[in-house]
Amino acid sequence: MAAHLSDLRGFARYLTRDVTAADDLVQDTVLRALGARDQFVEGTNIKAWLFTILRNVFYEQKRRKVRETEILSEISQGSEEGREGDQGYHDHVLDLSVLIWRLPETLREALILVGAQEMSYEEAAEICLCPVGTMKARVSRARAKLAEIAALPSVRAAASP
Repeated sequence: MAAHLSDLRGFARYLTRDVTAADDLVQDTVLRALGARDQFVEGTNIKAWLFTILRNVFYEQKRRKVRETEILSEISQGSEEGREGDQGYHDHVLDLSVLIWRLPETLREALILVGAQEMSYEEAAEICLCPVGTMKARVSRARAKLAEIAALPSVRAAASP
C-alpha cells in the first residue's frame, strides 16, 4: 500500500484541486482500505483497489457536501422568511445544537451517527455495539424527543438569544 501513496496523492490532487484536501482524501482512503483489508482479494491489483476506494470516498464526500449546502440553504431561506430582528439561520443552528444536547446520551449518539454523519443504521449499530433494530428505535425516539423538546415554549425561549 505504501508504494502507491504518491500515485494516490496525485490522483487525489487531480480530483480535489487542493493540496490539503488531497492529503485528507488519501488519509481517508488508507484508513478505509486498512479497515477493509479482509475484502481485498490476493493476487488482484492493489493499486486499482486503492484507486477505487479513493474515488468512492471522494464522491461520497462530494455528495455529503452538496447535501450539507442544500440543508444550510433551506435553513437560511426559512429563517429569512420568519426572521424576527437580527435572528438568522445561525441562531437556528445554535438552537438545534442546544436542543440536541438535551437528549439522553444514547439517543443523541444515534441521531448524530445516522443523521449528521449519514451512516447507515447497520454502521451506527456496529459502532454502538447494539442490534440494528435498537439503532432504528433510538433514532426514531431521538427525533420524536427532539420535536417534543423543540415544541416546549420554555425551551424555545431559553434557546433563543
